[in-house]
Amino acid sequence: MKNEIQIPAASVSPRKFLFSKGAWSNFFLNKKLAGFGGFFFLLACSLFFSFAISKYGFIPGVLFLAIIVGLPFIYGVTVYPKFGILIFIFLANLIMWILRMGLNFPLGTLMDAMEVFLILGFFIQQKQKTDWSFIKGPIPLVIIIWIIFNLLEVINPAAESRLAWVYTIRSVAVIMLMYFIFVYNIRTKDFIKIILKLWLTMSIFGALYGLKQQFFGFAGFEERFVHSDPNLEQLLFIGGQWRRFSIYSDPVAFSYNMVNCSLLCIGLMTGPLKTYKRVVLGICAIICLWAMLYSGTRGAFALPPVVMILLVILKFNKQIMTAAIIGAIGMIVLIFMPTSNPTIYRFQTAFKPSDDASFNVRKINQKRIQPYIQSHPIGGGLGSTGIWGQRFAPNSFLANFPPDSGYVRVAVELGWLGLFIFCCFMFTILRVGIINYFAIKDPELKSYCLAMLLIAFSLHIGNYPQEAIVQLPSSVYFYLVTALIVVTRRIDDEQQLQLKSKII
Repeated sequence: MKNEIQIPAASVSPRKFLFSKGAWSNFFLNKKLAGFGGFFFLLACSLFFSFAISKYGFIPGVLFLAIIVGLPFIYGVTVYPKFGILIFIFLANLIMWILRMGLNFPLGTLMDAMEVFLILGFFIQQKQKTDWSFIKGPIPLVIIIWIIFNLLEVINPAAESRLAWVYTIRSVAVIMLMYFIFVYNIRTKDFIKIILKLWLTMSIFGALYGLKQQFFGFAGFEERFVHSDPNLEQLLFIGGQWRRFSIYSDPVAFSYNMVNCSLLCIGLMTGPLKTYKRVVLGICAIICLWAMLYSGTRGAFALPPVVMILLVILKFNKQIMTAAIIGAIGMIVLIFMPTSNPTIYRFQTAFKPSDDASFNVRKINQKRIQPYIQSHPIGGGLGSTGIWGQRFAPNSFLANFPPDSGYVRVAVELGWLGLFIFCCFMFTILRVGIINYFAIKDPELKSYCLAMLLIAFSLHIGNYPQEAIVQLPSSVYFYLVTALIVVTRRIDDEQQLQLKSKII
């Protein structure tokens, strides 16, 4: 028998192996830096960065941490949009609280970057599987018109500053693109549940933190914040007590988020839930409304009873009517009972606007600005009022005008034409929401749609006495609410088609 000839394996040079296909992934992912190779790699890295830090300071270390944390984060947000959406909502709630602590980190830029990466991930998904069906319908149409109108404001001849437009456009028009991100990526009831649980968790945390501020006082960094500006101190200290703002930017954002969370709980309670879950949601709603009182924001005080009128109309039954009557009696007693409590007294003044000096001043200001609005169909330019107007055109007519209202701001900056488009946008959301609510068959999805509709109506009404939609996290929640109004109907339609196909 002949001896078999053994052919020696070809030797692979270390250089060729080092740059071979899959070598690095095998080294890092499969072997996980095991063996002498991993030991020497980590040793070399530690020596290199020790030398770099000792030579050039802490900057190389910060850059290294930014790389090892930032790159996976960017990859996760771009490739896994559900992860990005949850992180985006989480940070939208905490951004002002963290910044107030004095952290010198551009969190606002991080939020903008997350929007960019989510949009980038959306186009990558479209490249893999094209689907533009979600842009059909009245809401996307009005959003696109509104975005284009805001972009065209850059050439507004009446604008005093183009830089004001640059700083304002991201919080007015760019954030609206999140509607398309939400609509495209939220496709299951399970993911909706996760989002709503995160919303409830963050809001309850905000409510409890606001109660902590009321009964245990401000933290040290918050004390420094409220005393940092005499104008801010005057705004927050009213009637012998401090207005609470919790983890949010100001008392207005705090109060509106508490109202929205309470409405979310009420809407969810109409769904097919177990009794203990309804009790938990009811307690959460009460905690949020309780915390809201200490914000001192009168515009928010009137929202729950007004929105309850819409709830009674949409879901007319014995239980809702009984609860509405009991609530109405309680509200009447609370409004007209004599009291020396400053919190309850401020609540009562919200329902007596003619006796409120600040309300009368707003009426005078709005009357004064009417001729300007009527003579400027596209307004005075985006960012011409408020902080950006004072920064970039301090001597202009609009820079020192206090709009004190989301609708008034739109009318002043974008003109009566812009106000008309914005009102059409709000009307379209409510119209589609009502139609979808009555069309949805699934009781669970129906309760989600109802909760979103109540919140959208609340923001619509609340945008008149205050600017309800431009601040985080309300701006994010507004477009999330708008998207869920559409998504719940879409999921229900898909479920109905599956049921029909099984029957056939």
